[in-house]
Amino acid sequence: MYDLVLVPVDGSDAATAALEHALEIATDHGATIHLLYVADTNRPSLTRQGQSVVDALEREGEEVIADAREVADKYDVAVVDDVVQGDPRSVILEFADSEPADLVVMGTHGHRPGKYVLGSVTEGVVHETETPVLAVRADDDVPGAYPYDGVLVPTDGSDLALAAVRRGSELAARHDASVTLLSVVDEPALGIASGVDSIADRLADDARDHLAEAATVASDAGADEVATEVEFGSPPREIRSRAAEPDVDLVVMGTHGRTGLEQRLLGSVTERVLRTAPVPVLVAKPKIPEE
Repeated sequence: MYDLVLVPVDGSDAATAALEHALEIATDHGATIHLLYVADTNRPSLTRQGQSVVDALEREGEEVIADAREVADKYDVAVVDDVVQGDPRSVILEFADSEPADLVVMGTHGHRPGKYVLGSVTEGVVHETETPVLAVRADDDVPGAYPYDGVLVPTDGSDLALAAVRRGSELAARHDASVTLLSVVDEPALGIASGVDSIADRLADDARDHLAEAATVASDAGADEVATEVEFGSPPREIRSRAAEPDVDLVVMGTHGRTGLEQRLLGSVTERVLRTAPVPVLVAKPKIPEE
């Protein structure tokens, strides 16, 4: 499924956690790891100090790459690397879309003083790239199990959510993992008064219809063990809560291409789940033609 995995690194714990997870994936798929360090030369303080600072950033990048290669040496994978000057998000997007990479694996909430904040860069890359992005947190409470035993796929019934169902189910089939399809009815956002059972029941029925279609997609993609669940409440909170259960190792979510995250419910929910998910989150989206 993957031939080339792009891994941006910045020396942070989050980037290292992402690299280790990416190396396990690359080992499984026989893929090449592409390490990328971006020397962020756009900060005004660096621009004023001239070329010597830029050279120092590049030397620092070489050190980060060397450390990353030392981690990669423990795995039987091919590794290439680049140290590039520029804006981190723009450079990562260029590499992700031009090579093209089959997967980008990035850390979230990762930064050190004097380095770019990899977490915010991750969110920016998710916004704009068409390449699937796997976000990994560096946290003792966040397991990094691979291969995956359980895959959670939230769905809102949209075509883009079904694309995520397909991707998550293909991964589950590869690992003989279970798939849990989750639909969350967001009562407060839809203005449903507490206790209006008839409306809640109708929305639950709609959710079950969406899940039935999603379950068919999952089975067609090769998943053998597929469960469906309907919850009521805040979608980000309910997704995080379900992802924290021991039977989930990965969340797979859909979002939009270059049309923006905020245009549908699932897009904005994906953004919020990325920041706090208790397991790695794979954001997958099909390419959408420009209008």
